[in-house]
Amino acid sequence: MTAEIRLFTCLTDNFGVLIHDPATKATAAIDAPEAAPIIKALEREGWTLTDILVTHHHGDHVGGVAELKQKYTCRVVAPHDKTAKIADVDLRVGQGDIVKVGSLLGRVLETPGHTLDHISYVFDDEKVVFAADTLFSIGCGRVFEGTYPMMWDSLLKLRALPDDFRLYCGHEYTASNVKFALGIEPNNADLKARAEEVTRLRAENKPTVPTLMGAEKKANVFLRADDPAVAAGVHMKGARATDVFGELRERKNKS
Repeated sequence: MTAEIRLFTCLTDNFGVLIHDPATKATAAIDAPEAAPIIKALEREGWTLTDILVTHHHGDHVGGVAELKQKYTCRVVAPHDKTAKIADVDLRVGQGDIVKVGSLLGRVLETPGHTLDHISYVFDDEKVVFAADTLFSIGCGRVFEGTYPMMWDSLLKLRALPDDFRLYCGHEYTASNVKFALGIEPNNADLKARAEEVTRLRAENKPTVPTLMGAEKKANVFLRADDPAVAAGVHMKGARATDVFGELRERKNKS
């Protein structure tokens, strides 16, 4: 039996995600923006929370950890960087570590930049990646604690995943990301097609994720800072990919 995944809204624009192993009944929340929507989703499915897989220390990703831990006595898995304040951590993990959720195996990628402690969880058998605030659909996270070269390296790790992997991210930012990207690459056919899809989904009040990594590689300008077409779009023909990426992120910060 394959894993079951449920996506729902937390706070204002955060995504809550549950991944459930039917074989063992284990269920993990990817981050815990707030407890109530996660509890509601669990009760709706008849699942019990066994694990919380934390990606980074920002409050809108860990705000519900303490309440969920108290209610379910679940295991809290978090980045190995102990300087980041995350409550009730049971297991610290880093690059290459494997986290078990029942019989499901999640592989840890260190993806710093947005924060220094940021990690992503890759479930290879399920062809799913939970990238939180490192990679968004048609976007990427702000670089708060790291550097632009660091963030670019993290995006390259994610870009190396196969095209048929589904990307789940931490926020519903796709519409604004599309608007920005079209300003860089107005003639990108894949981006224009994604823009139409996003407009339709949001009009129907449906989430724009998950999305396929293959689609992101074609339409996400932040994943393609080493593409001459993207460099040309910011008037940096021949520049290093890290510099092009930095320019893209600076422009998005101001958009």
